[in-house]
Amino acid sequence: MSAVWHASRAAVKRRRVQTIVIGLVVLCSTMTIVLALSVLNAASSPFDDAFARQRGAHVVATFDAARASPEQLAQTAQRQGVQAAAGPFGQVVIEIPQPWLWMAAGPLQVVGRADPAGPVDRVDLLAGRWATAPGEIVVNSPVGGASSRLLGSKLKVPGVSPLTVVGFATSMSKSAGAWVSPEQMTALHPTSFQMLYRFASAGTSGQIRSELDAVTAGQPASSLTNAQSYLSLKEAFSASADSYLPFMTMFGVLGLLVSVLIVGNVVSGAVVSGYRHIGVLKALGFTPNQVVAVYLGMISVPTVVGSVVGTLAGTVLEQPILKVAFAGIETGTATIETTPWVSLVCLLAMPAVVAIAALIPALRAHRLSAAEAISAGSAPKAGRGLLAQRKLGSTRLPRSVSLGLGQSFARPARATLTMSAVVLGVMTVTLTTGLASSMVAAGNAGRHSGITQVAVEVGDTTAGQSAARPSDSQIEARLRALPGADRVTARAFTKVLLAGNTDTVFLNLYRGDPPAAAEQIVEGRWPSGPGEVAAGPGFLAQHGLAVGDRTTVYLSGRQLGVTVVGKEMLGNAQAMETDWATAAALAPDTSAIEYTVQLAPNTDGQAYAKRVEGIDPSLRTSLRIQPQNTATTTVVTFTTVFTVLLACVSALGVFNTVLLSTRERRRQLGMLKSIGMTPRQVMVMTVTSVAGLGLVGGLIGIPIGIIGHRVLVDHAGVLAFPESMKDVWHAPQLAALVLSGVAIAVLGALIPARSAARLSIATVLHNE
Repeated sequence: MSAVWHASRAAVKRRRVQTIVIGLVVLCSTMTIVLALSVLNAASSPFDDAFARQRGAHVVATFDAARASPEQLAQTAQRQGVQAAAGPFGQVVIEIPQPWLWMAAGPLQVVGRADPAGPVDRVDLLAGRWATAPGEIVVNSPVGGASSRLLGSKLKVPGVSPLTVVGFATSMSKSAGAWVSPEQMTALHPTSFQMLYRFASAGTSGQIRSELDAVTAGQPASSLTNAQSYLSLKEAFSASADSYLPFMTMFGVLGLLVSVLIVGNVVSGAVVSGYRHIGVLKALGFTPNQVVAVYLGMISVPTVVGSVVGTLAGTVLEQPILKVAFAGIETGTATIETTPWVSLVCLLAMPAVVAIAALIPALRAHRLSAAEAISAGSAPKAGRGLLAQRKLGSTRLPRSVSLGLGQSFARPARATLTMSAVVLGVMTVTLTTGLASSMVAAGNAGRHSGITQVAVEVGDTTAGQSAARPSDSQIEARLRALPGADRVTARAFTKVLLAGNTDTVFLNLYRGDPPAAAEQIVEGRWPSGPGEVAAGPGFLAQHGLAVGDRTTVYLSGRQLGVTVVGKEMLGNAQAMETDWATAAALAPDTSAIEYTVQLAPNTDGQAYAKRVEGIDPSLRTSLRIQPQNTATTTVVTFTTVFTVLLACVSALGVFNTVLLSTRERRRQLGMLKSIGMTPRQVMVMTVTSVAGLGLVGGLIGIPIGIIGHRVLVDHAGVLAFPESMKDVWHAPQLAALVLSGVAIAVLGALIPARSAARLSIATVLHNE
């Protein structure tokens, strides 16, 4: 084994470029796979573990206090299928008149509860103590956000004495924004009751609906006003991570394929170019197994180094990546931590995969005898591919072209390896160009080339003007009346509480002409009446909603049932969009804070903005030129760089294979030159030997890339693409992609072909 190690180390030093390439490829692949597995693991297990530990509620049900009594609700805990229950707890939504703690002004859901423990939803106390007397309140806080210095803060609620913060807590079920004692809840005059249920069967949404129907059977009609399923919380917990996962998985698989392909190619090349070295080793007494061990050892050194460094790099980046992936969602005590088993699996699995990829070509060295290896018989064996070569030779193709095409049949395994490199390159080009096209279309949605928009913001109402300030409707009318105005959209927003959620969300209200977001509806339609809302995929995923679902929003003691009628392409993950008519039910005194004016073509935006100042000095204007789209530019730049890099890697794979072939066929090339083949014909023959493989590889790689593109755009959780943005493939583009396979093969073959063309006959045949 000492001799094997010395021979392997010498091989590593002799092939430094190949060693560095293997190490870098394995490093990048290992790092990508570590991150992909970490995101996949973190998307489920932390939530499940914390939910089980806190005995989270499968359903948080809210009942109208005017229709159901506490006695009636208490009886539901004895229904068949209920594993455990807690409640009823009094519940009320209070309005915070001004920013308080880390929360903005707006609604706050408060529940009256005597004890944080219990059979369901065991609330974790993070700081301070539980509220046990009137005038005390415990606030729901993100883990790590509670601070002892905030204890004692006062909450001024209209109509009751100020409430003192005595503790911070968190609930896996997100059952409340704050808790008070039952006595304090009585003073707040609860409008509803809360029941917490754990069911024997709650694995699917269908089972939960069935169990809930059985529990509420016999209750007064319409008494159940809301039911929050834990499955929605779980989906919200991993919604952001799920949108990253398809991309990371795809790139991880691509990295792994690159590793296997390059390692197999390098080992095959080392065996072929080292026939004489193998023969010498065997002549010196190395057994066939020891010769195989030499080549596996040569690969193992950079592989192990690359795996270790890649695992360390992935582990270092793991926590920041997970923090970004799960940003904006906090559910109880479910914390995202690094998982040692992921690093251990990658550290052990990557060298094993690479060793298997290297073993197949290394076995060729096992079969060679010492005499055969030392001899010059490295050309293809007689009879291999002769039938195909004869048929090609009988055609009208130039002899250099027919000989080149026939070489693929002489070495089918090597031809397959070369074609695999081309398939990988074309697949990547197809995938990334498709993504770029979809993202460009998404970035341009709702944008009109050459159209100028003027944003008009309502400033300080006490701007010092002597005349009376125009009203909201008067401002909109005057903006429309100014010369050059084509479309005017008024916007207001308010913070509301969504039923079943303790966090407030923004509600954007629009009046006038439909905003640009109305052109980005991918499912359903834009809201056009009271109680209709639209939202982006991120918002819908985090709140467990879909087009057609109904929910309830609360604001200033008012509540309104709303229906999701549209799904936006992107949208804000913390906001819904609605028509101005909804304001009549929730906030009748709402006024616009911003107007967007789209100007007619060829209108001077600066002149229009100047005229706006004459309407009201408090109005502030800014121009928006539509063609600018930095996000699209960033995506196109990234995909272009990624395409070029993967295409270069594929071309290097072709380069290595062609270089091996030219070295292996030195004597054959010398013989062809000696009978009159010119250097140009040698170059054409060498390039043609892989051009056909490039064409076939392109035809195979295109559909694979199209499928990969479809999978990614269908599972991009933060962005919903309409069908028109997914269908980005057209005949000219597909033809160019087919030619890209030929281009990759030709580029990879050019340098070895030039080298073969320059071979001297005397140098090649000096031993004949």
